Amino acid sequence: MAELQNDRFLRALLRQEVDRTPVWMMRQAGRYLPEYRATRQVAGSFMDLCRNKELACEVTLQPLERFPLDAAILFSDILTIPDAMGLNLRFETGEGPIIGKPVRTMADAKKLFVPDMASDLGYVMDAVSTIRKELNGSVPLIGFSGSPWTLATYMVEGGSSKTYAKIKAMMFDQPATLHHILDVLADSVIAYLNAQIQSGAQAVQIFDTWGGVLTPRDYNEFSLRYMHKIVDGLIRDYDGRKVPVILFTKGGGQWLEAMADTGADALGLDWTINIDEARARVGDRVALQGNMDPCILYASPERIRQEVATILEQYGHGTGHIFNLGHGIHPEINPEHAGAFITAVTELSGQYHK
Repeated sequence: MAELQNDRFLRALLRQEVDRTPVWMMRQAGRYLPEYRATRQVAGSFMDLCRNKELACEVTLQPLERFPLDAAILFSDILTIPDAMGLNLRFETGEGPIIGKPVRTMADAKKLFVPDMASDLGYVMDAVSTIRKELNGSVPLIGFSGSPWTLATYMVEGGSSKTYAKIKAMMFDQPATLHHILDVLADSVIAYLNAQIQSGAQAVQIFDTWGGVLTPRDYNEFSLRYMHKIVDGLIRDYDGRKVPVILFTKGGGQWLEAMADTGADALGLDWTINIDEARARVGDRVALQGNMDPCILYASPERIRQEVATILEQYGHGTGHIFNLGHGIHPEINPEHAGAFITAVTELSGQYHK
């Protein structure tokens, strides 16, 4: 593998000195880019795009050709694991993901299995190795997975949900069934992320998109417990380098101390907590990634720059901050506004690292 020319992102995750704050965006390869939409049309369907290593590589690299980003993130979907379990995943326009065979009973749960990473999810590993080769050491590659709780919400609900009624009913009334599902998912995520690391991912992020819908008690029992198991099971050194792990719970600002206790290297923050407060609470135990409201990108470039300056000032001097949005970039965002955000970080952050 080519030697890494820009390791700013990896160094910040490990709280090592950097010359400026690194920046990348969740969903940086996606629908806000016209070149992505063109490639997606060529692919046919969303999952066909994910399964084609050349096209998945192409869309992963598209934002890097536009913007001076400090990391690439694998183009894939969090629902690849449920799909590989044979749950008939499909995407309907306007409806999002649909699970054709939802998991609703202990009998359903006992049919679940850890997919084979080479045969069932080999297309993901092929994409990782293709992207890593094409990056040629320019920036690090991030691998990722959904958290067990977040994956289970789709599997039990049968798709997206506003109330999480089905999975919460299972959690309260059939906790043993849900624990069985989460346990198989945790084992699957460990195998999945380790295979990505062995294929070339240089850092990994666990997306706990729906952890924030839980009470503190239920978050600890049904979400964090399983992410802790995953962190314990991951390869943390590979190819002569440490492999940092980022935990991101959307709406998880109240649980930062417990999240840091997992042994993760960094915590992702959404926009509902000030980054100075988060830093004061977790100290130097973990790096922090975030946390600009994605909707600021609807504002003028001047207002975007002002917001970047505010967040940098809130975090203050020193390393351990990876600038990102508090969640994924919205599809309607003007790419020039995304560019203004990234330029602002690159231009304004150096003063905090002298």
